Amino acid sequence: MAYAHVETKLFTLREVTVPVLPPGARDLRVLHVSDLHLVPTQQRKIDWIRSLAELEPDLVVDTGDNLAHVEALDPLLHALEPLLDSTPGLFVMGSNDYYAPSPKNPARYLLPDARVSRSEPPRELPAAELAAAFRDAGWVDLTNRRDVVEVGGLRLDLVGVDDPHLDRDVFPETELSRTMGADLRLGVTHAPYRRVLDQMHADGSDVIIAGHTHGGQLCVPGFGALVTNCDLDRRRAKGLHGWPGARPDEDGGEASTWLHVSAGAGTSPYAPFRFACRPEATLVTLTSR
Repeated sequence: MAYAHVETKLFTLREVTVPVLPPGARDLRVLHVSDLHLVPTQQRKIDWIRSLAELEPDLVVDTGDNLAHVEALDPLLHALEPLLDSTPGLFVMGSNDYYAPSPKNPARYLLPDARVSRSEPPRELPAAELAAAFRDAGWVDLTNRRDVVEVGGLRLDLVGVDDPHLDRDVFPETELSRTMGADLRLGVTHAPYRRVLDQMHADGSDVIIAGHTHGGQLCVPGFGALVTNCDLDRRRAKGLHGWPGARPDEDGGEASTWLHVSAGAGTSPYAPFRFACRPEATLVTLTSR
């Protein structure tokens, strides 16, 4: 158990390559950060997040659950400052951007659905202020909406939803621009519930980016994640996969969408443990097919 506490501080950068861009396009380096669950005293985590700007990504995608304390907004913005000041970004919200975590039995993470019934309203976090700070830095808010951005000479057609774990997702209506003129169609969600992945796949997303699962958080070597805290299968708890079938570069995956799920970089302060699942950010290199 002592090691499982230590592992929460063993921050790791994972790298994956996704052959999804049009032939001849230059690579696009996307930094995927998720589930920071920051509290003000986590200086080591803050320093590590700040260091990620040294990667000089072309784009940041933040898939939510940034906060874990009512006074964490300023430390979070300090941690992300080098990226907010220098790099285009996209974001969606997670439950722990809206509401502070509460004490609960850590064994609930082993249940198919770890959500709890509350006798009192949860304590609210400064979600509106967080979203405003991201937007003021030029990051695109994909909360139940679409947008289009140009990054590295490429046109990115975007769609995102609010947190499905809180049933706040409302999938935006399809627009003609979704299928015309885009170099890449990107879907973004905090929690990779199957209904949202199916909607994004049907909508024509080339890549879907998600977080929420913590990679299982407590994993068994040689077996992997025990749970995903949503209805996604354990095999896809973290890393690069295909949806709904095999990866697009594997047999039988020709009709699939690329799916990247981050194991995230934090935990609830009431369950500060990881095992065989180090906290991470991912540098996703999108390259030509």
